Amino acid sequence: MGYFISFVLSILLTSLSYFLGSHLLKNGIIFWQALLIGASVVSLGAITEALRAPIWLIVLVPFPVGMFLLFLFLQKPIHVWFLTYVTILAIYTGIHVIMSYFFKFHSLIPAWKIS
Repeated sequence: MGYFISFVLSILLTSLSYFLGSHLLKNGIIFWQALLIGASVVSLGAITEALRAPIWLIVLVPFPVGMFLLFLFLQKPIHVWFLTYVTILAIYTGIHVIMSYFFKFHSLIPAWKIS
């Protein structure tokens, strides 16, 4: 799979986790907001990886951006935002495990290879 296709697929799957996680708790953000968060998070991770940062930094850097944008778009109290974010992370991890195990697609979390 080419890099561009992997990049776009990563953005779509990350966006899907934000969209589903926020709607699961009835705090839904609209899809363009989820897409903006997904594009920001994946792009930042890709840039960090391109700069040859250590693995821990590649995984850590996108988190604050996703957290801030979710808080900005959600416009809910901190405890609701936190529960929504934890739900999104669970969905995101589930999607990553499925994509990595069944499809050998490891780009959702850069440098975190399941297989």
